[in-house]
Amino acid sequence: MGARRVLVVEDDPDLREVLVELLRREGYTVSEAADGEAGIEAVRAERPDLVCLDVMMPGTDGIEVCRRLRADPDHADLPILMLSAKGDESDVVLGLGVGADDYVTKPARPKELNARVRSLLRRKESGAEAGSRAVVRAGILEVDEERFEVRAAGEVLRLTPTEFRILQVMARRPGRVYRRTDLLDLATPGGGFVEERTIDVHIRAIRAKLGEHSDCVETVRGIGYRFQDARG
Repeated sequence: MGARRVLVVEDDPDLREVLVELLRREGYTVSEAADGEAGIEAVRAERPDLVCLDVMMPGTDGIEVCRRLRADPDHADLPILMLSAKGDESDVVLGLGVGADDYVTKPARPKELNARVRSLLRRKESGAEAGSRAVVRAGILEVDEERFEVRAAGEVLRLTPTEFRILQVMARRPGRVYRRTDLLDLATPGGGFVEERTIDVHIRAIRAKLGEHSDCVETVRGIGYRFQDARG
């Protein structure tokens, strides 16, 4: 297996150079784009394994880039790590809410950035290598672990890799209550620096995609979440 391909989309040339060099030192094959439109074209042309995406760019910003990639079936499961100087919770919620898998506040510490990149790539690989075409069925949910696909009442859901893993974990044990830390450990292996609040954002995104079946994912106040094995 060759080196993993990472695309850095960042408008600041000095920071982009730093990020590219940092990732190359970790053994990744790294390409770069200086704005959002160039980033989208690079994703389509190069099909990277992961994108490091700046949020605040002139023209097409990182939020719009993420929205457009998630709306494209060819790139709906592409791991996206957002980078932004804005670290307020509302900014994190916005970034994760449009489909990013993780969010790092600038200036990113090298060890933290590398840990999060490794974590996202592990999640993608573990989903792709699920093995023997196991299909987990829980109520109205079907989780196809080989096709990396989830259906709710027969309808395919467009999930990010992180959202897939969270639903996969909960659907395997319907009725079990998972603390946020449990979901961090099980759905984000090797996550290291991932914060508990990101689980809440991912859960909100999953519920939105479940639509009328959103109550299958139940909040257990003060503890965490569980999947209710109820027929729709």
